Amino acid sequence: MANTQHSPQKIRLDKWLWAARFYRTRTLAKEAIEAGRVHYGGSRVKVSKEICVGDEFTIRQGSATNYTQKTVKVLVLSEVRGNATTASQLYEETQESIAQREYFHEQKKLANLARPDHKPNKKERRQLEKWKGDYLEF
Repeated sequence: MANTQHSPQKIRLDKWLWAARFYRTRTLAKEAIEAGRVHYGGSRVKVSKEICVGDEFTIRQGSATNYTQKTVKVLVLSEVRGNATTASQLYEETQESIAQREYFHEQKKLANLARPDHKPNKKERRQLEKWKGDYLEF
């Protein structure tokens, strides 16, 4: 009898997110889903949601203030976590998602240009206060 490997028809969402390398562990994937960072069809999903090829998910990664959001379409189902090249073949990010991430990245760069690169030292603070008129010399 030949041992035939077949791709599963359905797989749990937390396993797929782990295999596609969106999260380092299945526990982190489970926690992200429970926290509402993964959406399907605009609404939150459960960890045990069974997904199939063609499903589209919105995944938010990162901290609450500094995060990235991706909308991905499932191309291949896998329960096995492979290397990054293999994982990137499991999904395809939508063009709208890529454009939105690039736009937000540019906005963040522009916002950083308005901020100084460093905290002013004592001499620079005195110069700023003198310029503002708040500095009193004794």
